[in-house]
Amino acid sequence: MSGKSAFTDFLKEQMAGFGLVRVKRMFGGAGIYHDGLMFALVADDVLYLKADEDTKSAFESEGLGPFVYEAKGGKKAVMSYWRAPERCLDDIDEMADWCRSSHAVALKAAKAKRKR
Repeated sequence: MSGKSAFTDFLKEQMAGFGLVRVKRMFGGAGIYHDGLMFALVADDVLYLKADEDTKSAFESEGLGPFVYEAKGGKKAVMSYWRAPERCLDDIDEMADWCRSSHAVALKAAKAKRKR
């Protein structure tokens, strides 16, 4: 998938209630950025939102899982991005809420990284 696709164009429209987002192609998928921070990714036309220990329970309670890929040597790598609820694709307000939460996680991670 390229960074520019019908699905990512659709996501940009759905995220309009959250704010302006930029889609950048990466590793066969795409990263979604707001204010210079990646807070979501798209792989195989599935949206994943950034989560941390404080927010992953919201995803778990929805029965959603993290983004997993096969790393070197056939090992499974689990990232801190979790599948977005399907209703986000139908509800701009719901999408904005989940995006705000994920962007806050990205901000927190960026601040922690700067402190190190």
